[in-house]
Amino acid sequence: MAAIEATLPRRILSTPTAGPLAALLIACVFFAFQSDRFLSGGNFSLIIQQVMVVGTLAIGQTLIILTAGIDLSNGAIMAFGGIVMAKLALDLPAPVAIAAGLAVCAGFGLVNGLLVTRVKLPPFIVTLGMLNVVFALTHIYSKDQTVSGLPDALTFLGQTFPIGGTRVTYGSLLTILLFVVFAYLLGQTAWGKHVYALGNSQEVARLTGIRTHRLTIGVYTVAGLVYGIAALLLVSRTGVGDPQAGQTDNLDSITAVVLGGTSLFGGRGLVIGTLIGALIVGVFRNGLQLMGVPSIYQTLITGILVILAVAVDRRKK
Repeated sequence: MAAIEATLPRRILSTPTAGPLAALLIACVFFAFQSDRFLSGGNFSLIIQQVMVVGTLAIGQTLIILTAGIDLSNGAIMAFGGIVMAKLALDLPAPVAIAAGLAVCAGFGLVNGLLVTRVKLPPFIVTLGMLNVVFALTHIYSKDQTVSGLPDALTFLGQTFPIGGTRVTYGSLLTILLFVVFAYLLGQTAWGKHVYALGNSQEVARLTGIRTHRLTIGVYTVAGLVYGIAALLLVSRTGVGDPQAGQTDNLDSITAVVLGGTSLFGGRGLVIGTLIGALIVGVFRNGLQLMGVPSIYQTLITGILVILAVAVDRRKK
């Protein structure tokens, strides 16, 4: 019994989310002393609203990074999906417009997966090219115009409801639900175990009977679908379809994944860690803003955090 008790703290500290969770708590304590407004319910609700779009993007990014890949195109895909939903919603029922936007985003994910598996191109190159393709398509399709006057059914997730005196958006709840669903899928299903196996070693996974190409295509397609949900959340929060949206969200999603303890080398990490990583970014930016720190220094500190997280991951590897 003593041996079990002795190893329990060590096992807790060795989990991928232990470090990120400690960093999040330390950041919250620090900013609580710096600003009286930080611990208010309204401020926490604001933080969650600010990270829900990037956090949702980061779910798809987590799936791809777990397979030892990376996706630089997710922010552009989200922006295009948002424009598709917004423009179609002006002439078609909102559910049809939403379904079309989700399908388009999933389609781009499918193309990414096919290029990685069938053409055997590196994920970095494939998604970098897709970033430019989708970015151009977004501006061509939107004619560089913001789409406004959207129906309420398309912006419903941006509406709020009270919880203990604090206004919370429906989109925030959807984001948390998505994290719970994918935490279950990755941790409790055969599909999730296969994703981890693929990230650890594609050849070993293939030799154990896993259809690695089919699995990779599926992961990229599911990630694209998640980007479509992020597009819906973005449109709901802003109330418009913006062709300029998502230009740095690809890097922000990678930041959230890395800070959450997921290894860039694949095969190790938890989607709940990604949620913690997204909250770390949100807490730092919110706290520094409350302190009056210019936004450029917020970006600087975020970059330093990413470098430190990757260095620690490299050390563990």
